[in-house]
Amino acid sequence: MPDPSSFVLVGVITGARGLKGELRVKAFTADPDALFDYGPLTDEHGKVTYKGKVTGHGKGQLLVRLDGVGDRTGADAVKGLKLFVARDALPQTEEDEFYYEELIGLRAELPDGEELGIIRWVLEVGAGASLEVETENGAVMVPFTKAAVPLVDVEGGRVIIDPPDGLMDPPPPQSATDGGDD
Repeated sequence: MPDPSSFVLVGVITGARGLKGELRVKAFTADPDALFDYGPLTDEHGKVTYKGKVTGHGKGQLLVRLDGVGDRTGADAVKGLKLFVARDALPQTEEDEFYYEELIGLRAELPDGEELGIIRWVLEVGAGASLEVETENGAVMVPFTKAAVPLVDVEGGRVIIDPPDGLMDPPPPQSATDGGDD
């Protein structure tokens, strides 16, 4: 069985489009249209291979045809499927470059060395990426900028987070509401 760490998540099927098996896919590749350029896509274990092609764009996602998915029932059956590619099919990273996938599970530390939590997810949104850090008090979203994340040390298993002012402040207390029985 292949080592799961030898695969990188490159997309997820978010739903069906139409009746003829077209799929909506959220791509995590630098160039979304390059989803199939790295070779066949697989499931997370490398056991099932998926070939296909990008057919267009819609609602901020790719429109994709996968071989073997020819109708709405087939498309609905693969909704939620995570698509992976073999890590060695991807270009080598340069110094100070990494894949978002490599950040998941790293320790998040404050500049003074205090442990903040663990990175659970990297979210790419219109304004840029954010790190979801699971802390003992719940999840916190940290903008993935050089100012907020001055050091990424994949080999050392950690990132340094210098949170923007107010990010780590506790939420304001909820005011009690009275039931109106005055």
